[in-house]
Amino acid sequence: MRIVHYLNQFFGGKGGEETADLAPQIQDGAVGPGKLLEQVMGEDARIVRSIVVGDNYAAENLAALTELVIGEVKASGADLFVAGPCFEAGRYGVAASALCVAVQSELGIPVVTGMAIENPGVDLHRQELYIVDSGSSVSAMRDVLTKMAGIAVKLSQHPEVGSPQAAGYIPRGILHDAFVEQTAAERLVAMVVAKTRGNAYESEFTSITLPDVPAPAPVADLSKAKVAIVTDGGLVPKGNPDDISPYAATNWGAYDISELDDLEGDNYEVSHRGYDTRYVEQDPDRLVPVDALRDLEKSGVVGKLHEEFISTSGLVNPIANSRRLGREIAEKLKAEGVTAVILTST
Repeated sequence: MRIVHYLNQFFGGKGGEETADLAPQIQDGAVGPGKLLEQVMGEDARIVRSIVVGDNYAAENLAALTELVIGEVKASGADLFVAGPCFEAGRYGVAASALCVAVQSELGIPVVTGMAIENPGVDLHRQELYIVDSGSSVSAMRDVLTKMAGIAVKLSQHPEVGSPQAAGYIPRGILHDAFVEQTAAERLVAMVVAKTRGNAYESEFTSITLPDVPAPAPVADLSKAKVAIVTDGGLVPKGNPDDISPYAATNWGAYDISELDDLEGDNYEVSHRGYDTRYVEQDPDRLVPVDALRDLEKSGVVGKLHEEFISTSGLVNPIANSRRLGREIAEKLKAEGVTAVILTST
């Protein structure tokens, strides 16, 4: 079995965060964890290409990187594409899962990756891929690679991979028909009884895992802070220039308020469903309180109001997409010197 292996700069032996901008480095043979992967895959498996890329480069050049990876996999005549494992490295996981999806779709060969269940790459592509739950510790590398190898062999032979519990991959949220001895009602009652008695039981519903997000430190002196308004209530200028969807929005907009003391309803509309938007359309300051913050700015309570407000629609938005939007907005505001944000909603 001919394998192409994708690694980030750390696992590829090129350095840490200081080399995160590393452009793709392609070499023949196994690198780093790839050598262990060859061992657990067996004598018939060989890594013919290792592609090492910095996490920042991958995040900022994903389209070009995808084209390069597909070209290398195709040119090498690979039977399998492996990415990672990525553990908790978020940028690594996002790139690895996206590349797996692209290779699988374009070339039709088996792909497998591994990462911690909290990695954003899982939220983005869990339904399309077999992703081994790596946990957070790199010390589990051999066990993780063994599970990845087992799935890869099964995929190459086209049998059923098996259940997530048996094969060790993260549940994909895909339901399959099966014959069971107990009805759903009987299984539910058994679980309720077990729970009330303090006995062990296993739910048939896979809940979403949300990592704890620590609260940021309080603003030391608001009178010196640069404050921005961000809303998920969908307020946009008339005509919706950024074409923000009223639900499941995939983008956001930043709108100039540098010369405004308040917002006039005639100049704005709301791209959001699920609430009565008339009151916001009558007076947009009810959602984006420019008027109140201008008063606080003039009285010295707030140091400065940011020159733009940022808006999107938060209605029925997948968690992975919401995280991406949040990261993009946060990066912009930090780059522009914003030190505090007021987030308004519906």
